[in-house]
Amino acid sequence: MKNSLFVLSVFFFLSAVSLQAQQTRFGVKAGVNFASISGDDTEDLSSRTGLHLGAVMQIPFSERFSFQGELLYTSVGAKFEESEDGFSLESIEKLNYIALPILAKFYAAPGFSLEAGPQAAFLVSAKNETTASFEGDTETETEDIAEFISTFDLAFALGAAYELENGLFFSARYNLGISNIVADAGGSGYSNQNSVIQLSAGFMFN
Repeated sequence: MKNSLFVLSVFFFLSAVSLQAQQTRFGVKAGVNFASISGDDTEDLSSRTGLHLGAVMQIPFSERFSFQGELLYTSVGAKFEESEDGFSLESIEKLNYIALPILAKFYAAPGFSLEAGPQAAFLVSAKNETTASFEGDTETETEDIAEFISTFDLAFALGAAYELENGLFFSARYNLGISNIVADAGGSGYSNQNSVIQLSAGFMFN
């Protein structure tokens, strides 16, 4: 219920702001995620590579400031690897979300902007893919772990972007997880957070 109220609040806020803005702009973007998980018992985890793609809306207020909202499908998670005496194991935790970054943008120079703001994300799927190999024989198993992952994730996003005059843009962003992604962690006491570096390219249509 709280998650639905959050989405509705964001929608009405964006609608109200866009009515007063000079010119609302729309675009698309896609890119790569370098994702990891931090927190309890994560010392043996390494980063995994995922993708993100979606839509962008910019609401300019002046030459220096604008407001940017995005609707993204993004794949994050982490990876565990070990090998010994002919045996190797790779376990990839794949967490897929619909993410809603809400960013304030400051244009430090023509085309170049700094951006920061919160990101709410809603879990779409969560799977653990394990591949074990021993003396040439390989076996892969996929497990649904959605019941162990919180359906809502909150992060703080900080980044920079550069847009060309033709509308093509490039951006780099770091998403620092704030909320615990472990479902029902009250009993276990575990606390884990998503940590993601995003590199993107996109195009603004107007």
